[in-house]
This record gives sequence, C-alpha cells and structure tokens, in this order.
Amino acid sequence: MTISNIIEVEEPRLGDCNMKKEATELLGFVPQKNIVYNELLPYKDKLDEESNEFLAQIKGNLGRAVQLREIWPGVLFWTRKLSTYMRLYGRKFSKEEHVHFVRLLYELVTIPKLEISMMQSFARLLITMLKKKELLSREDLELPWRPLYELQDRILYSKTEHLSLNWFPRYFPESATQEMLDEWRPLMCPFDVTMQTAMGYFELFLPTTLPPELHDKGFKLWFDEFISLWVSVQNLPSWEANLVSLFARLANDNIGYIDWDPYIPKIFTRILRSLNLPVGSSQMLVSRYLTNAYDISHVVIWISALLGGPSKQTQTQLSGLFNSITSFFHPSNHGRWLMKLMKLVQRLPASVVKRLHRERYRTPMWLTPVPESHLLSEQDITDFVESMKQPVLLAMFSKTGSLDAAQALQNLALLRPELVIPPVLEKTYPAMETLTAPHQLTATLSCMIGVAQSLVAGGQRFPEGPTHMLPLLMRALPGVDPNDFRKCMITFQFLATFVTLVPLVDCSAAVQTRNDLTQVEKELCSASAEFEYFVLQFIDRCFALIDTSTPEQTQEEMETEKMTHLESLLELGLSSTFCTILTQCSMEIFQVALEKVFNFATTNIFETHVAGRMVADMCRAATKCHPAEALKLFLPHCCNAILQISANEEVLNEEELDKELMWNLQLFSEVTRVGGDQLLLYRSQLVQILQLTLHLKCKQGYNLACKLLYHILRSMSIIYPREYCSVPSGVQQHSDTYLPIKDWGQPGDLLNLGIQWHVPSTEEKEFVFYLLDLLLKPVLQCLQKHAQGEQDISRDDVLQSLSIVHNCLLGAGSLLPPLYGEPVAILINELVAWQLIIIDYVADLSRENYREDICKVIRPLLHHTLEHSEDDIKSLFSILKIINDLLHFKGSHKHEFDSRWKSFSLIKKSMENKLHGSKQHIRALLIDRVMLQHELRNLIKEGCCYRSVHQDLINDLLRLSTSRYSQVRSKAQNVLFTALGTYNLCCRDVIPAVLKYLDPDRTDVTQQQFKGALYCLLGNHSVICLANLQYWDCITLTWPVIVRSGMSPSMSLEKPSVVRLFDDLADKIHRQYETIGVDFSVIFFCFINPNRKYENLVVDLLDCLYDRNLPWKFEQIAIGFLSLMLRDDHPLPSSAVLFFIESLNHDSLLVRNGAISAVSGILKQLKRPHKKLKTSLQSCSLLAGDRSDNQWLQYDSSRLPRSQQDWDECCFIEKTHWGYSTWPRTLMLYAPPEEQPKQGKTRQEMNESEQIIYDHFSDQQFIDQFIHYLSLEDRKGKDKFSPRRFCLFKGLFRNFDDAFLPLLKPHMERLVADSHESTQRCVAEIISGLIRGSKHWSYSKVEKLWALLCPLLRKALSNITIETYADWGTCIATACESRDPRKLHWLFEMLMESPVTGEGGSFVDACRLYVLQGGLAQQEWRVPELLHRLLHYLEPKLTQVYKNVRERIGSVLTYIFMIDVNLPHTQPTMSPRIAEFTERVLARLKPLMEGEEEIQNHVVEENTVGDQDERTQAIKLLKTVLKWLMTSAGRSFSSAVPEQLRLLPLLFKIAPVENDDSYDEMKRDAKTCLSLMSQGLLYSEQIPQVLNALEEISRISSWHARYTVLTYLQIMVFYNLFTFLSDAKAVSDVRALVLRLLEDEQLEVREMAATTLSGFLQCNFLSIDEPMQAHFEALSKTRLPKRKRRELGSVVDMIPSADLVRRHAGVLGLSACILSSPYDVPTWMPQILMDLSAHLNDTQPIEMTVKKTLSDFRRTHHDNWQEHKQKFTDDQLLVLTDLLVSPCYYA
Repeated sequence: MTISNIIEVEEPRLGDCNMKKEATELLGFVPQKNIVYNELLPYKDKLDEESNEFLAQIKGNLGRAVQLREIWPGVLFWTRKLSTYMRLYGRKFSKEEHVHFVRLLYELVTIPKLEISMMQSFARLLITMLKKKELLSREDLELPWRPLYELQDRILYSKTEHLSLNWFPRYFPESATQEMLDEWRPLMCPFDVTMQTAMGYFELFLPTTLPPELHDKGFKLWFDEFISLWVSVQNLPSWEANLVSLFARLANDNIGYIDWDPYIPKIFTRILRSLNLPVGSSQMLVSRYLTNAYDISHVVIWISALLGGPSKQTQTQLSGLFNSITSFFHPSNHGRWLMKLMKLVQRLPASVVKRLHRERYRTPMWLTPVPESHLLSEQDITDFVESMKQPVLLAMFSKTGSLDAAQALQNLALLRPELVIPPVLEKTYPAMETLTAPHQLTATLSCMIGVAQSLVAGGQRFPEGPTHMLPLLMRALPGVDPNDFRKCMITFQFLATFVTLVPLVDCSAAVQTRNDLTQVEKELCSASAEFEYFVLQFIDRCFALIDTSTPEQTQEEMETEKMTHLESLLELGLSSTFCTILTQCSMEIFQVALEKVFNFATTNIFETHVAGRMVADMCRAATKCHPAEALKLFLPHCCNAILQISANEEVLNEEELDKELMWNLQLFSEVTRVGGDQLLLYRSQLVQILQLTLHLKCKQGYNLACKLLYHILRSMSIIYPREYCSVPSGVQQHSDTYLPIKDWGQPGDLLNLGIQWHVPSTEEKEFVFYLLDLLLKPVLQCLQKHAQGEQDISRDDVLQSLSIVHNCLLGAGSLLPPLYGEPVAILINELVAWQLIIIDYVADLSRENYREDICKVIRPLLHHTLEHSEDDIKSLFSILKIINDLLHFKGSHKHEFDSRWKSFSLIKKSMENKLHGSKQHIRALLIDRVMLQHELRNLIKEGCCYRSVHQDLINDLLRLSTSRYSQVRSKAQNVLFTALGTYNLCCRDVIPAVLKYLDPDRTDVTQQQFKGALYCLLGNHSVICLANLQYWDCITLTWPVIVRSGMSPSMSLEKPSVVRLFDDLADKIHRQYETIGVDFSVIFFCFINPNRKYENLVVDLLDCLYDRNLPWKFEQIAIGFLSLMLRDDHPLPSSAVLFFIESLNHDSLLVRNGAISAVSGILKQLKRPHKKLKTSLQSCSLLAGDRSDNQWLQYDSSRLPRSQQDWDECCFIEKTHWGYSTWPRTLMLYAPPEEQPKQGKTRQEMNESEQIIYDHFSDQQFIDQFIHYLSLEDRKGKDKFSPRRFCLFKGLFRNFDDAFLPLLKPHMERLVADSHESTQRCVAEIISGLIRGSKHWSYSKVEKLWALLCPLLRKALSNITIETYADWGTCIATACESRDPRKLHWLFEMLMESPVTGEGGSFVDACRLYVLQGGLAQQEWRVPELLHRLLHYLEPKLTQVYKNVRERIGSVLTYIFMIDVNLPHTQPTMSPRIAEFTERVLARLKPLMEGEEEIQNHVVEENTVGDQDERTQAIKLLKTVLKWLMTSAGRSFSSAVPEQLRLLPLLFKIAPVENDDSYDEMKRDAKTCLSLMSQGLLYSEQIPQVLNALEEISRISSWHARYTVLTYLQIMVFYNLFTFLSDAKAVSDVRALVLRLLEDEQLEVREMAATTLSGFLQCNFLSIDEPMQAHFEALSKTRLPKRKRRELGSVVDMIPSADLVRRHAGVLGLSACILSSPYDVPTWMPQILMDLSAHLNDTQPIEMTVKKTLSDFRRTHHDNWQEHKQKFTDDQLLVLTDLLVSPCYYA
C-alpha cells in the first residue's frame, strides 16, 4: 500500500476538555491528532494500550537501526511500520516525537547516493507527516533547504519522478530567500535552458508563508523583479507557467499583504489568452501557445486569492472574463478548448469555498490570518456567485457531461443556495415531464444530486428549499424505467441521495396539535402525508422493473449462471436504494411496505438468476432494517415450503430441482443476513434446513445452501453496525417536543453518533462452533480419506465438499486464529528485530482451530488431485480459493474493502460540505467510515513473519503456477503474488525454486512449466518483479539463469507467446532496475563483499555470451543485462570492456548499437577528473545583459588567442549563461594546464581497460571495419545524427587526445568527398565528437586539428545535399554547445566566409546559412561582433530571388535579433537592434509606401543586373522581411511593436480578403503575418500607438486594407481584452472606428464592421446603450431618394447613394445587436426586432441583411423558444410569427 493512499483524517474540535484530559492520562502524552473514528469502535478502550506498545516498538527499533546505520532492512522496515501506524491511529504521538520523526526522515531522504526507491518511500512518509500544517508551526520546526536542493538537483536531472516539495517551504529558515536568490539568479539567462531550471527551483523552493514582520526577508526581495519580468515577457516561454504557479502560491499565502491592483487587467488578459479560444474568421494559432498555456489549477488559486479587498477590481474583471466567454459554454460549441473551460468552472467555486472556510470556519493556527480589510464580504460572495451562474447553467448540458457542472453547483449552493438552486429546479421540472430528451433528465438529476443537501436543509437563506423535496421525489419515480438503463440508474441515485437526508415520517397531524410552526413547516408537515404513497409507488415501480427483467428463454437452457453486467448494476442500484428508503421509514410505513414485499415474494415463484436475485435483495433489505418483524414473516414461510417439498426422498437426488424449492432456498439464504442474536431464536429450524439441503445432488441447490450456511456463520461471527438511519435512535413519530422535520438534511454528530454495534456474544460463538463441528468436520474427514486413497469420491462430490469447506472458512474466518508454525530461517544478516504485534479481538484460541484442520486436509488433497486427476480444473480452482483464504482471510477481502473505500470517497465527495468542514457528513456516511476503519485494522498484515506453514503452501502454489492448464496457472500466479507481498523475505526462498524450471540441463520440464516459471519471474503490475529484486544475492542468481534458459530444451522461439514473455521480462528489468547500492549501509556489513558479487555476475553473464549455442534473442538480452552493470561508482571489469569493444564490430546492428552506448559509458567511467579552482567575480551593476564586467567573455576578433601564450593566459568560460545575469558567489574555473592530468599518456601508463581500448582503436583493420559499419544505412530516410556515436567519439578524443587521429584522417577525407547520406552523417558525427573532445588539448594540438578540419568542412559544405544538411547543422550546433566562442574562432571565421555566394546554387547558400545559424544560436549573447558582421553582410542580399534562401535569411534574422529583448533590469544589448534595422529597411521600402497602386509581385526570370527599378527591388526586399516577421512571431520574448507598426500599412495593402489558396506567396505571407501580429500581447502604453496606426490605415482608398483593419481589430481586442477595457479612451476609439466603418461605401467593409461590432457586444467589450441604439435607429430611418424611372437601355449607375449607405449602416447596426446575444433575449431585443422588420421590403442590400438576421435569430433561439416567448408582447409575437414562418404557397 503506498502512503499516498492514506485517507486524511481530521478530528472534530473536542469541545469538552475532560475527554482530552482522559486521553492524555492513559497515553502519557498529548497526541497530535488521533483518527477520531477509532473512538467509536466497540473495543475503543483497548486501543490506547495497543497503540502505545506499537509506537514504542517502532521508536525503539527505528532508533537502533539508525544507530547501527542499517538502512536496509532495518530502517526501511520500521519506517513502513510507522506509516502503517499512521493509517491505524493517525498522528497519535506527541509534538516532540512528531518533530523528531520529521527530522529523522528529512535526513534519511537527503542521504547522498541513497537508492531512489528507498528515497521515495521515505519521502512519501515525510510528506504525510507534514501534511497537516496546523500541527507544526515554524517555531516547532526549521529545516535547511540546501540538502533538498541538492537531492532535487541530483534526481531531476536523472530519470526519476518528481517528488512533491510543496510542503517544505513553510519550514525553511528566514535567511533562505536571500540565499536562494544568490544561488539561482546567475542562472537567469533568458536565452538559455538554465532559465527554466532557475524558475523551476524558485517555484518549488521560495518560502511564501513568512509572518508579516519578516516579509522584508521574504517575497519583498524578489516580488517586484519577478512580476516585472512576467509583465514584460510577451510570447509565453515555457518558464512563464512556473512564475504563475509561484505567484498563485504567494497570493494565496499572503492575502491582503500585496497590492495586486495594478496588475489585475494584465493577469486577466493573460488568463483569457491562455484559454486558447478561437476568435475571428481566419485565425492561425501559434503552436507554442497550445503547449505552454497556464495550468488551470494555478489560475484558480490565484483568482480566488485576489477576490475581496477594498478595490473590488478582481470581481469586476472576473465578471468580465465570464461575460466574454459565456457563449463558449453553450452546448452547441465544441473544441479542444472546452476541457479547459469546464475545468475552470469546476475548480473556481471549490477554491473560493476553500478560502471562505479558511476565513470563517477554520480553527486559527500559526499561519498568518487574512487581515480584516481583505476578508470576503457577503456582497463579494453574492457577486461571485452571480458572475458564475450563467456559465455553469450552460455547462450543465455540455458535450463533456454534466459532472463538472454538478461539482460547481454543489459548491455554489453552499455559498448562495437561493441564487443557484431555483434556476436548476426550473430546468429539472420540465426535464422530468418530457419523455423525448433523456439526456436532459440525466444532466439535471446529476446536478440536483450535488445540491441536495443545500436544498433539503433550507436554512435562513433558502427556507422554501425543503418544500421542493416531495414534488421532486414523486416526479422522479417514472424514471425507474426498464427500457432506459442510464435513466434508471441516475434515478436510483437521485432517490437514494434525497431519502438519505430525510426521515420518512407522516407528521401531518402535527399541524393540528402544535401552534408554534412557521408557514413553511406547516406546508412540510402536510406534505409529509404523501410519504407512504411515495414508498408504495416506488415498490410498485420496482416490481414492474423485476417483471420485465425476467429473461424470455429460461436460464436453464442458456446454462449461464452470471447476470449480465447491466443487470448486476441495476440489481445493485435497486437493492441499495430500496434499503435506504426502508431504513429511513417510520415503523408504520415500514409495516405496510413489508406486507407488500412479503406478498409479492411469496405468491410468485421467480427464476433464481435475475428476477429472483432482485426480489431476494428487496426482502433482505426489509429484514435488515427491522429483523424481528421481518423474520417473523419470512423464516417460518420459507422453512415450511422447503420442508414440504423435500419431504419425499427422490427430490434430494434430482439433478434438476423443483423451481419452487430453489426460489424458497434463495429467499431463505438472503433473509438470514441479519443480526446474529435474532437468528439464534430460530436455531433449530436453521440446523434442520442446513442438514437437509447441504448435500443436495443439484449443483445450484447445494450452492444456495452453502450460501445460507455462509450468511448464518458470518452474521454470528463479525462485528458490524446494525443500522444506518440518518437519526441516531431510529425514525420516531412526532410528539410535542420532537418534530421530525427539524432533522431534514442534518449532518450526523460525530460526538454522539450512537452506533449500535453487533459484537458476537458467547452464545453466538458457541453456535458457530456447533455448526462447524456438525457440518464441517464430517466433510473434512471424508476428504481426508479420499486423499489417502481409502475411499473414492466422485468429482462432483469433491467439488461439493470443497464448496462447503470454503463457505465455512469464509463465514467463520474472523473467529479462526491465523496459521502458526516455526519461523523459516532465511539467510539474511539483520540486526534489528522484526517481530510485530498482531491485532485480533475476536479470535478464540480455546477451541479447535479449523483453519489448521482445513490446511492439513487441503494439501494432501491437492497432491492427490494433481497426481490422479490433473484435469479436474474446477476442484483446483476451489482449492486455490481455499488456500488464498487460509493465508489471508480474517473477515474481509482486500478488493472488496478497496471498492467500498472508493465508493465511500465518491459519495463523500458528492455530498460533502467543504464550507463548514470538520466532518459534517450525514450519519450513514460516518457510520460507514467507522466500519471501514474496523476492516482496515483487520486487513493490515504486511510484513508478517514467514513460517514453515506458509512455506509449504507457497510451494504448492508454485507447483500450481506451473501447471499444465493455463487458467489454473494464471489464477495460481495471482494468489502466489499476493502471498509474496505479505511475508517478509519469502521471495528469497521462492526464487531458487522458480529458477529450477529454467535450468537448461533438465530435460523433464514441459513447455507449460517453463512458461509458468517465466510468468512467476515477471510478476504482475502491483507486485515486485522477482527477476529484479534489489539484492545482489537475487540478481546474481536470476539473470544468468534467464539468459541460459535460452538453451533449455523446453524453450522454443517459434512460439510467439514465449518470445513476448522474454521481451516483457527484459523490458521490465530495464525499466525497474536501479543501480543497486554496492553498499547498503554507511559501513559494510554484508558477508561477501557486494563488489565480489558484482564481479561474479559480470563474469557469469560473459560466460553465457561466449557460449556458441546461445540463440540470438538471448544474446541480446544478455548484452542488455550487461549494459545495466555500468555503474558510476565502480568501474566495469576489463573482461566486460573487452567484450563491448569487440561487439562494436558485431554482425548484428542491435548488438552494435548497444555496444556503442556501452563503450561511451565506459569511456565516461575512465574520464580523468580535471582540477578546478574557485574564483569570485563582482558585478559592477545590478543590471543583467551586456556590462563592462562581462565584456571580456564576448568574441572580439582583435583579441583572439592565436598563439600558445595567449591560449594559456586566456580564461575560458565554457557555459554560455554565466555572467549574463549576476555572477555566482563562487565560479569554478579550470586550473592552468600544468596542474591538469598529463596529456598523451603512453600505453605503459594506462590501466588495463584503457589499454584494451587503445589497442583496438590503434589497429588499422579494426578501425576500417568499424568505420565501414558506421557508414552503412540503418533505415533508409529515417536516420538522423546519432548522439550515441557522437558521445563515443567525444569520449575517445577526450580520453586519448589525438592518438587515433592519424588512423581516422584518411577515412574522414574519403567520407567527406562521398556525397551519400550515410557517409556524410558518419563524418559529421566524428567531426562534432572531435571538436567537443578537444576541450582540454594543448594549443599546438588544437591548431593542427583545425588545420585538418577547416578544409574538410569547406569541402563538406560544398557537397551538402537535401538529405544531409540537417545532420551538418546538428553537427556544428553540437560542437558549439557550451563551448567558449574564443576557443572555436577558427570554426566561426571559416563559417563566416561569404555564406551566400551563389556558387553551387541557391540550395547550398541556404544550407550554409543554416549551419552558421546553428553555431551562432548556441552562443547566444556572447558573439555580438559576429552577429553585426553577419547582418552587415546580409543586408545588401535581402533582395534574394530564391524562396528557400529568403526563408533561411528570415530565420537567421530572427536569431540575430533574438538578443535584443525588452526585459526589466537589463542593459541595452550590444548585439544588433531591431529598431535601427527597421529604419534602414523602411528607407528601402519607401517606393512601395508612396504610391496608391496595387502592389504586384514581380517575378523576373533572369537575375539580370541594371534593369530593375527601385520598386521591383523593394518588392523583393519586402518578401524577405515578411519571412522574418513570420518566423520571429513565436520565437522572441518580446515583440517589437513600435517597429512592426510602421510596416503595418504595407501589409494591409497586400493582404487578400478572401480565403483563396491560389494567391501568390507574398499575399499569403502578409495575411499570416497579420494574423500572428494581431494575437500579440500588447502593453498598455502600446495601445494608443496601434490604434493610431489602424485609424490612419482605415482612411486609405483601398477597401481591402479597410476590411483587413476590422479582422485585425477583432482578434487584437479579444486577445488583449482586459488591457483595453482598463483604458477608457481606447474603448471609445475602437467604438468610433467601428461605427465609422459601418458607414463605409464598400458593402463588404460595412458587413465586416457589423460582424466586428456584434462580436464586441457579445464579449461585453462594448455595451448596447441608449445612445448607440438611438444612433442606429436614426441612421436606419434615413430617407431614400425616389427611384427615377429609367429609360430602357440606359447605363445604370452602380455607385449607391450616400443615403442608402447610411440607411444600410443603421440596419446593420441593429442586426449586430440582435446577433450579439445568440442564446437569450435581453430586454431591448423585442423592440429592435420590430424596428428591423420594418425594413424587410427595402431595396437590396438592406433586404438581404434583414432576412439573414431573422433566419439567424430563428436558428439560435429555436431550442429554448418556450422560454424566450415570454419576453415578447402578444402583438410583437404576431409580427414575429409572420416573419419567421415562411409564406405558404397554397394559402
């Protein structure tokens, strides 16, 4: 069980002190926090003693294990026991102990080099310890942060999972913040991946819960810097999400201490952007935004923390946010974005409820409380609920299901039931009436279930709530419908939920007898008379359901004993709902119901599979509620019926039993599931029936009898609550003092739950053992004789006997003590005790232990069966079940417990009250939880002592796991795996036994046994994999055997199942294997030093590999295992090194690839450490960026190290991010060369492994073969530059300098000349390895190296092809990564030699640029000089003719300007700047700016010089600039808005209006650029600039530009909505612009303006106010001049008159208003519709507009027309109907 499954348990606040006092006296300390449910168990007085003993054991042994430094098994075992302790008793230890435990675990977690799996188990426990933050304050506990950071650093950058650290920052010391900033600020270089690292650490580690007086040492140190960084970043880099998460945590922990107001519009704009909603007609999403959007859970915390406070600004913006996105929730809309919206709606109310709970209901604790000024006021809550109501009601019917909406409503109803519940009711009542829309019913009912408690409880806010209760129940009844399964299930759930909250008592008489009732109470009392009618109606409905569910063909013909899945769900729903209803009934109603059910059950005979089970369930429910009354009816009836029928002898031996007998038996077996004390009254009848029916011949018959036996035994022997009523003393009639109505919807009271327990009495136990002696003993004796071969029994009889045995074991299991025997001595050297107390209160040791007896009979029987009738599978199944229960069963099964726990959690979730907290659940739920706690105690059994009995049984299981039949095997394996997880160390015992089956020397193993053994090694998903136990002893045994099993005679690779098994095994081992600690403790304690075992294992595997007969499959598996033996703390033995080196030239590709990885790992092991010195550098200013103190890092061609002396004096800093931000406190630099390890070692100075490598790579033949293999193709067209091979070469050149160059040089020269893809790739891999490997070479060697490489690279770049250019790009980029640019100056200078020459065609030019870009991009900010040179070189060449070169130049420009960022606290860059570049470009584009004519794309055939005028040149330049704008849209951190604005007019001129692909490239690019630019995030100061630009453009004569201005505006405003809204002038400017364009002379522009306007109205950017309406009405009434009668044939004037345009504008404006609210009818709408209808017969284009508007209105309002109708007067409706109904032609 992982600790994460522990369900958190809170205790209610103990009002009276004496309870606490008593507890302390008994325990001897004040417990931190008990599990309160333990107090309610029937044996609670024994618990303190038990827990004290348990805790003492844990403390003692844990302490010893730590002193002896024995991490495994001691510490691990006892920490697991500690987590068990916490599951059983909660945090039942004193505060001091709590702190000690935390400190100890913290130290354990941060032990360096601890195995990951151990670290995880410690960490989980530690997290559980720290979960309840109120228990330990900062004063109690302070933890250092560095150990955690080092741990995180070690693990995060290896492959393991991320642990949640968010519990720790509370306990870091106050100085931590400053230390963290010093540590991680130097990493903040925005162009580098380190930025992500730094932000990730800040998000996890920065403490945000310091008290206000320490804020100066806390967030004030970083808040301004980080928030200004966040505000200024525009293009969503991946680390922005980390900042959001940090801000959300900060806001939530410090409500009221930070002024967020200036940032709120920005916050909401970004939240809206990150929802990725589709806007506008032709929108292209930038792909980044899809992946890096904010996490909704952080957004929700942030918003809920900002609510309240004096300014109320957040609520205004939040309402704005929901107004603008409400229409997206409508069920007709669907898309990828929907999930995010639903998540937002579901989580926001929950988060606000959580905050309100913290402010009003939570016990005060050490964390800073929210100041008075910022508490949420009543008004705040109302506003919040109002703003969310609309979207949630729409989301009810969403395509993703109604669950999110139901959860949201549940929380909103806690806040304001009177606002939320009525509209839901309005939707529910009609849904219950209609038959045609079942999905509406399921959606509304599931939402009603969420608000049930708020509705029924009423309260001051919603007193009329309970009056809806009865109408709802009555109307829901028709939902019990046999034809619609989903409807039926949701109805059951609905009824059960509501009835649980209400005692069903008729108190209508109270209206007369009492005079102190309110009006509502009177109504309720009168209504309660209906309850009886409701219950009877429900029963009738159920009977109808049962009648239809009887299958047509009788089930005997079908021979299926199982119900279908749907039927079983239905049965469950029916029985639990019926049970709930009867539990809540008063005695009077119960009597009537009982009578009805009894008559139905006894007057009909049902088949026993479907209908019979349902009826029997209903009868069981009745007997469970009031056993005495019900048993009086049922028991005598069933007994008599059974005795009568079976009076004659033949019946007992019939194969097919009489139906009536079967049905009565079934009924009998169900009604006996009641309290044992009631059954004792009928003991003689019970015994009589059992003796009669247990030995029936018919299988179904004796199965029912066994069930009866099981139920009788079980109800006598276990502890359980007797009733689950919602009122403690059961439902009572009303009296003068008590009114049942007051109990409606009340939660249970934990302190007086008054559970009535059934605890087995002595009489009951006597009866149980009497039954066992009477019925079980003879059966066991009979089976024993059979097993000894003394008397033979038929298979059916064996099966029958086993069935009786199993049911006895299950029924009485809780009274039988566990199996006992000698502990098995397993060779393991442990120093700490393992013994453990067993918790058991019921078991009775004085009697005969039937568990042992069964065990003694079953084993011989199993052996007998396997020898004589191995094909008797049914008996084997039965035996397996018995063995499983012998080992584990103590009254409940784990899987049943788990599913009950799950359903408990679900119900709790759907009905909990998060607002008041502290366990305000209904009583039934609380009782259920106490029962679960009792069962949990029964089930906890891991880490039991492994005894000889268990050993025998496990060996039997192993035998069955390798049986001949696959079904037996798989069932037995599951039982086996459960057992292995239960007993300590038994795996060690099992492994040798399993491995015997795989031994290649044995010839008597069948294929089935072989497969079974493999499955046993593989394990199932939840249990440890035997092949991979993390102990050397086990692995050294297992792995060689797995490999050798390839030579076993029973192994056949023809069988695909066997091949798949081996694949899975190898895969699982590779996935789960962690490098096992060579030493487990901090000192050695193993007998044989693990080093020896490690080497033995390597030698074993090598022996297998050198065996000629090993099949290829196993060779690969062995090589895989061998490569797992590479460790970072122990060198690989040289024999293995030799093997891997030889495998580099193996025939098989897979082996070669494995060897390449392994050899690069080996080279890493052999790497010699280089000495580093600490230095510290001071920053001259606090700014980041290019400063005087980091200028020496930059590339300067006048100061390059071009001689040995310069090279030695030059201080190289390899990592690119150092120095950009601040310098770290200590910077590690390499010591001068004379202190470093000697270069160029001779062979004598090397160790054995190095010699092996040296010899092979100095061997000409070996190298030839190796390079030959490397230059082959793997998969045509799929190959890429291989990092593995790069690492191999890098390692060779790093460890052996240039020793192998002479041999490789001829190969490299040959490969470069060959233009084939695979040869080029091979040489690229070698070269990048060479460059990176030469990091520490001496100057002379480096100089020689470059003299060799430059010509090679030049040649390669001239031979480059479409297949290889990506590989060369990767090669150069890899070579330049994390290298000081001054070291590589030869390379850069070579690449900068005229990249765009035109030689070799446009393709080579593009490739050269690509390769150069790869190198420069890795250098980020350190090469400004090269960037300037490159820009200077490219500027004249921007007018390229070739498209591919243009695109590449665009991309290169993006990288050149990447460094020019607009971030806070950053110096202006020394690299090229966008502003200056744009100036120069604009000057060259001037000819295009001036003219008004259309810009055509000139395609010139020849690149002839001279005849091209300025204009043509400008067009070519523009095409390149477009490419640059497109590529930089998503890449850079900030968009240079002012510069881009000056290019806008040009783009608007070119961009086409229609969506047509036939346009040329330039127009399409312009359109794309506009779409991307319009989505950009704007700062508030940029808005006026943009609007001015748009204003100017909208006055150009080209209507295309005016049209495009509108589409641009739509997207820009939506994506910056709140920034715009916070600037009133901007809003009015936008409004004026749109209204002006509504009156444009061009029809298309007018229509677009109308669309834009309706969009703005819909997202509430503009509102429909009086002036606007009046303006449109005035326009629409413009008089049109009379049409002149024209002479035929005269030219018709096409230009519309100005009056027509104005009139059309008015009509369009009105239509925009109507289309802006597609899903409802606001108050102004009817009037506007009337105004529009007046224009239906105007001239075109007005008539078209009106018709289209009306048809759209009809389409969108059609669904809810019944509601919408109410908003119109009758006259208006008449007009409307005329308009909307199409004219009939036959009138």
